[in-house]
Amino acid sequence: MPPASSGLVPPGADQTTSVTSVNVRLLYRQWLGERVRAVRRYTNEVATVAPHDRYASQFFYFGRGAGLMAPQGVIYNERYLSIGDETLVGPNVCLTAGINGDQAMLHAPVVTIGRKCVIGRGSHIVGHWSIVLGDEIQTGPYVYITDQNHTYLDPDEPVGWQAPEEAAVSIGSGSWLGANVVILPGTHLGRNTTVAAGAVVRGTFPDHVVLGGVPARILRHYTLESGWQSGSPA
Repeated sequence: MPPASSGLVPPGADQTTSVTSVNVRLLYRQWLGERVRAVRRYTNEVATVAPHDRYASQFFYFGRGAGLMAPQGVIYNERYLSIGDETLVGPNVCLTAGINGDQAMLHAPVVTIGRKCVIGRGSHIVGHWSIVLGDEIQTGPYVYITDQNHTYLDPDEPVGWQAPEEAAVSIGSGSWLGANVVILPGTHLGRNTTVAAGAVVRGTFPDHVVLGGVPARILRHYTLESGWQSGSPA
């Protein structure tokens, strides 16, 4: 009894020839896929921005050993952006100051990222007044940090056309922000703060706390006397 058809060989066709043709196409696809992936890796490596690149000179500061991994997200008004030594900014991260690349800001830098930070892929750091990240901060992917928000005081005016409000943001050294965290204007986080994934944070918080929720609250805190404790410090 002849073998059942696989669906790849037309009825009546020579089985050996057809199977060989399928194998050749499969091998060619594998070979081509390897070449495409190799080109993509090489392209991203070449497109990564390092301190010696001419583009890096457009930044307020671009530190030794720092890098903007490719592909980069939207980046503009570089002269108001400061990237610390050995800081790694992941792929598709957006770094901006103001609303366009021609806007003159009141001071520089507007966005400051400290030393040895890691900014997760797809994150957005959108500054208008002052955003300061300390040293050795790490974020998961798709974190959003901004110091400006729309207002909605006038019930008759579209929200998008109302004058925004700004409030400085600071994040203490050694902190970790989980995936999809949102940091709103006026937020000040202490040192070694952990923010759980998906939290929406606004307000001022002390050192050594774990934040989570929408809106974020203190889930745990640390003291020298008692170590880690649940809830907010007294």
